[in-house]
Amino acid sequence: MSQIIDGRAIAQQIHAETAACVATLKSRGIQPGLVFIRVGEDPASQVYVGMKEKKSAELGFRSTTLVLPADTSEAELLARIDGFNADPSWHGILVQAPLPHPIRQATVYARVAPEKDVDGFHPVNVGKLLLGDTDGFVPCTPGGVHELLIRSKIPTEGAEVVVLGRGNIVGKPMSSILMQKGRTANATVTVVHSGSRDVVAHCRRADILIAAMGVPEFVKANMVKPGATVIDVGVNRIPAPGTPSGTRLVGDVAFAELQSVAGHITPNPGGVGPMTIAMLLANTTRAAEQQSR
Repeated sequence: MSQIIDGRAIAQQIHAETAACVATLKSRGIQPGLVFIRVGEDPASQVYVGMKEKKSAELGFRSTTLVLPADTSEAELLARIDGFNADPSWHGILVQAPLPHPIRQATVYARVAPEKDVDGFHPVNVGKLLLGDTDGFVPCTPGGVHELLIRSKIPTEGAEVVVLGRGNIVGKPMSSILMQKGRTANATVTVVHSGSRDVVAHCRRADILIAAMGVPEFVKANMVKPGATVIDVGVNRIPAPGTPSGTRLVGDVAFAELQSVAGHITPNPGGVGPMTIAMLLANTTRAAEQQSR
């Protein structure tokens, strides 16, 4: 049976480290400040922002949530971001996706000051990641996957890594992180996507398989090399007759059938998800440290 990578336990380790950093900053008269901006009433966004705000309060952050109506113009949203950029008491700014049409997500992410972009989506931080400049902020989900691998002692140097998915939020930054020079990266990375041929053959070569396609239970047992590490980033809602909501959440990995094949595997939920919040708050603490120098 696979060894389970417990994302909740590892996230708690990181939260403890972050809380200690927050306490140190407070002793110097600095309280890390984090702004959440939500546009519209998307139910999932409400839940995600609520979870992030609750955990930030538990760790000693100062935070606020700005909720704007769904018909807010792009210009108004950008003006609000400008206000938080200019206020030195706020160290991090998170704009929750998705944003209502016709607001352009890329334009909004580029408006957040790079030094307050704790989500890691500003073009400056994306460029720093690609260049191996560690002064920038790494996107929270791929950064969390990297921490899962490091803290679970999964070797990446020389490993064959396959990333399923080439999205801007996970796939592209994940491949950039693991191909960098360094003891905790230095992998040979293949990115598999909708235009790839013979996906199964690519996957079966992987020592580490990271699934971030957004396709429910796409990865089956025949796609995984025995003993490989499998990281499931996907979050998908599928029909589940008889349940209160009529649906259930599953990942991109058929978890039950992979347990007899994979060496290490993340559960879903309880794997990558908790790490995203942990990395967001760790990034915000670092932003506060950098801005107070």
